[in-house]
Amino acid sequence: MSQELFPSGPWTGFYNYSPRDKHRMDLELTFSGGRLSGVGVDDVGRFRVEGQYDVQTLECSWVKTYFGAHSVLYRGFREGKGIWGTWEITAFHRGGFHIWPKAEGEGDAQTEAAEQLEPAVAAVAAGAAGSS
Repeated sequence: MSQELFPSGPWTGFYNYSPRDKHRMDLELTFSGGRLSGVGVDDVGRFRVEGQYDVQTLECSWVKTYFGAHSVLYRGFREGKGIWGTWEITAFHRGGFHIWPKAEGEGDAQTEAAEQLEPAVAAVAAGAAGSS
């Protein structure tokens, strides 16, 4: 069941600051023995991911660390079409996210919608990082 719910390989999705503000991210994740790790890229830059997951509770948490920059805490649950949850840099810099296994084609409509939105201004993200 672990491989079905938490398949290693390419994942895609988005993070947001508000419901209409989606920023695409692509990840290559490895799930093994309750640990998750990987790398990815989004409009802020390249990052690595280290964390854990639980096949009983379906809960996941990880730290996304941009190379040479800030870190972001992610916490979510595997439900339906992927992993949904929240991210937080500080109490004042947080939002939501949704990622799904790319091979399964889950959430293709969300990916297309995220790609059609204007790219995030890197300065906004950099400003958020500077306040942590």
